[in-house]
Amino acid sequence: MTKTEVPPEATDGPASAPVTRRRLTGNPARAAAGSGRMAALLVSPTLLVLSVVVAYPTLMALKESLYGPKGLDPATGFISDTEPFVGLRNYADILGEAGDRFWNAFWNTTFFTVVTVGLETVIGVAMALIMHKAFRGRGLVRAGILIPWAVPTAISGLLWRWIFNSDGIANTLIGHQVLWTTEGFHAKVAVIVAEVWKTAPFIGLLVLAGLQVIPKEVYEAARLDGARAPRQFWHITLPLVKPALLVAVLFRCMDALRMFDLPYILVGAQKHSVETLSMLAQNEASNVRFGPASAYAVLLFLYVFLIALAFVRLLGADLVGGGAVGRRPRRRREVAA
Repeated sequence: MTKTEVPPEATDGPASAPVTRRRLTGNPARAAAGSGRMAALLVSPTLLVLSVVVAYPTLMALKESLYGPKGLDPATGFISDTEPFVGLRNYADILGEAGDRFWNAFWNTTFFTVVTVGLETVIGVAMALIMHKAFRGRGLVRAGILIPWAVPTAISGLLWRWIFNSDGIANTLIGHQVLWTTEGFHAKVAVIVAEVWKTAPFIGLLVLAGLQVIPKEVYEAARLDGARAPRQFWHITLPLVKPALLVAVLFRCMDALRMFDLPYILVGAQKHSVETLSMLAQNEASNVRFGPASAYAVLLFLYVFLIALAFVRLLGADLVGGGAVGRRPRRRREVAA
């Protein structure tokens, strides 16, 4: 008998498995570094745009807030053509005893944010459930629900101002003469109604996108187990649509905190009942007091940033669809056979 030669790979046995695996997978560290460089390259245009339209204006506003308005310099008694450096005096005036207007605008902004976002969440989820159902004319219903969100805010403000006129549709329906666009709590109600009508479809649209990725088999299994519609909503629909809902609520909170155009057009400027922080900053800037206006803008930026940071930190696990944020997976050791 002739002696046949066996390839070296066949005689190595299990010891050759790690070698083959290393040849197939390559160097994990090098692959991770390549992926990181590619990710940085793809994200760099977005970061460049954000640095131009966000970081630079924020830094300039912070710098401008440290200067006072042009005019009589109280230290020297002379008229100054340049803005004098006042340090943190603008912030001290805003937050001190003379800051009643700031705190009123702060509480108005917070009140509008909490009430409008809460109502929009409830109504938006109801809209999404309606749009998700299969029935005749569903496309027409979806288009009708999304129309208010597509209307520009300035046009929406003019429309609702016509509705809330003294001889408008609102007073005709309730049978009372209410001056909606004047000072008082009714002005807040008018702004809330107009804002909820305008932006509730936005939450409904995002929640609808979350509903459409839920498998139908889950509902069929729950129905076979005897779960009725309310139980299916609380134990299936709401937990599975929670990431999309939280993203929508986060976006709406940041947008409502910067509310300006709707109360400005619907009720008017310098109205104590509906004046927000954005309206206050705009009023200071229109009166050529750029230092205090920048201070108001910086405080509003910090307020929005802190709310967004707290929201993401507290609910970050749900925003990414489950799992704790920042938790590093355990490394498994490969034991060679």
